[in-house]
Amino acid sequence: MIETPYLLFLGDAPDQLAAKVAQGIKDWRPENAVGQFRMEGCKADLGLPDMDLAAAKAAGAKTLVIGVANRGGVISRAWKKVLIAALEEGFDLASGLHNLLRDEADLVAVAEATGRALHDVRVPEVEYPIANGVKRSGKRVLAVGTDCSVGKMYTALALDTAMRERGMKSTFRATGQTGILITGDGVPLDAVVADFMAGSIEWLTPDNDADHWDIIEGQGSLFHVSFSGVTMALIHGGQPDALILCHEPTRAHMRGLPGYTLPTLEVLRDTALPLAQVANPACQVVGIAVNTQHMSRDEATAYLTDLEAEMGLPATDPYRFGAGKLAEALAAL
Repeated sequence: MIETPYLLFLGDAPDQLAAKVAQGIKDWRPENAVGQFRMEGCKADLGLPDMDLAAAKAAGAKTLVIGVANRGGVISRAWKKVLIAALEEGFDLASGLHNLLRDEADLVAVAEATGRALHDVRVPEVEYPIANGVKRSGKRVLAVGTDCSVGKMYTALALDTAMRERGMKSTFRATGQTGILITGDGVPLDAVVADFMAGSIEWLTPDNDADHWDIIEGQGSLFHVSFSGVTMALIHGGQPDALILCHEPTRAHMRGLPGYTLPTLEVLRDTALPLAQVANPACQVVGIAVNTQHMSRDEATAYLTDLEAEMGLPATDPYRFGAGKLAEALAAL
């Protein structure tokens, strides 16, 4: 088990979105977030107290969590100095990077010498099966996005909250590092061998009560040439009964791909739904989740109102305005 509470390491994150792991923990498990550690040049800020290692230790933090999801998931030399100092200060380390803590000989040596633990949450711990496509009991919903990092996890967590408030049976199923650090369980999908990715999602969402919903955390985007593979595994392995379309309307281009513009929500709907119906012919698109963080409240409300009229689907910002509309759409299925 990863000991809580955490000191969230933001390193030298180039922007707020790069610190999405730490942001997710702060937003959904604030009781576990003692403070943030930012290096020189860091352009992310969670609004938590800035702490050095000694101050965080005195405040009760037990684990330094690498809260940055950089491209390629690597540990830089500059980060390494802080991580070694954290171990020497008495912290455990937790990371969801592709660059595993256990593969860094100097970190392993210091951890062994100090009796501290290294937690790599992006390591599959189960021998997952190959997907068989057999229909499972229970219901499943999956968020799919026009891009990466548009709010698919926040949509799923907000939807789980809204459904539970309504007395509906639901379980959030984490498929990425942030979700696993928030809930303590899940499948690190992008670290699973390709042939077993869809099978891992079948394993994660087994037979259940007929009125129980598995809320599957979305990953990647069908339209993102770097990360579309994980999305396909979720669509087929999850066999969703319902899809929620996720979008961030202020982006000029795909995350990390300046030469690619985002598809429209109509194109996302018309691409994702037929693919989902390969595994579940009854699948439906039930709603739209919009990340409006860069809009004023009035701008967001107007945009959502227009979107509902254009698409004929309930639309909301689940984190800002709640996921009630989406929960009600699922209850009606």
